[in-house]
Amino acid sequence: MIHHIARDAEAKRDKIICREIECADIDAIATLLARGFPARSRDYWLRGLKREQVRAIPDGYPRYGYMLEHQGLAIGVVLVLYAQTTRDGQPSIMCNVGSWYVDEAFRGHGPRLLHSALNRENVTYTDTTPSVPTYSFVERIGFKSYCNGLFFSVPLFSRANSAMRAEIISPDSNTVTGLPQAEAELLIDHARYDCLSIVCRTPQGAEPFILLPFRMKQGKIALPAMQLIYCRNIESYKRCAHAIGREVLRRARPVVILDANGAVGGLFGVYTERRGRKYFRGPQTPELANLTNTEPVLFGL
Repeated sequence: MIHHIARDAEAKRDKIICREIECADIDAIATLLARGFPARSRDYWLRGLKREQVRAIPDGYPRYGYMLEHQGLAIGVVLVLYAQTTRDGQPSIMCNVGSWYVDEAFRGHGPRLLHSALNRENVTYTDTTPSVPTYSFVERIGFKSYCNGLFFSVPLFSRANSAMRAEIISPDSNTVTGLPQAEAELLIDHARYDCLSIVCRTPQGAEPFILLPFRMKQGKIALPAMQLIYCRNIESYKRCAHAIGREVLRRARPVVILDANGAVGGLFGVYTERRGRKYFRGPQTPELANLTNTEPVLFGL
């Protein structure tokens, strides 16, 4: 009898638990992610997790993601970022599946972790930062490509419009004149994530844009650029490209990178499929011009 009790206690200690990440776990999760991705510091992960701690998410969905726990220690993690959006007048739930890592000794439990993160049929899941070696795996677990590459645009070379002016949105703003409240909040929130939020004002109305500064690597050289995170559509970007180009040039970042499936007519630039593929799984195909509430924005590039 004592033997059985001892074995049961040992089995319980060795049991691997898969559960939602809670607020009290974020220090341990930051340590685990820094171990799994040594190019990123623990402070990098902790900053993003603390931003996620206060971000608005739909009710009933996990805030951070899921973790594997063994003997009270974090041994695996997958980050998820939920957001509620409106598409064609209908509410929808989007989830960006972010970084995931499992300690080597426990890799066999990785599928269990992913199943926990991907098991809601009403949710559209996205993977916006897959590395090239993971493409085949991402496709095997049911994801489809919706973006095949990137278009590197130089917006200053677009035609100028003397009637247009660009306004930079401060992270301290409370509202943005001329925009619906939800869109205004989107620009303000992303300004707080170190993005460049711009409203181009024209006689026809206000056009919103969000850009994320980063450095694109070419060999050992890191070139400054901007990633387009949000606009209503690519035609909107084309109309306002020159005004946006003036603003990004002031920040010594003359190139704006767009998600694309081919060369973008009407813009000066180059298209490539060597990088930039993005995937989704679920009921709605994501829009190309929308990377809001994704891991690169919250955690940084």
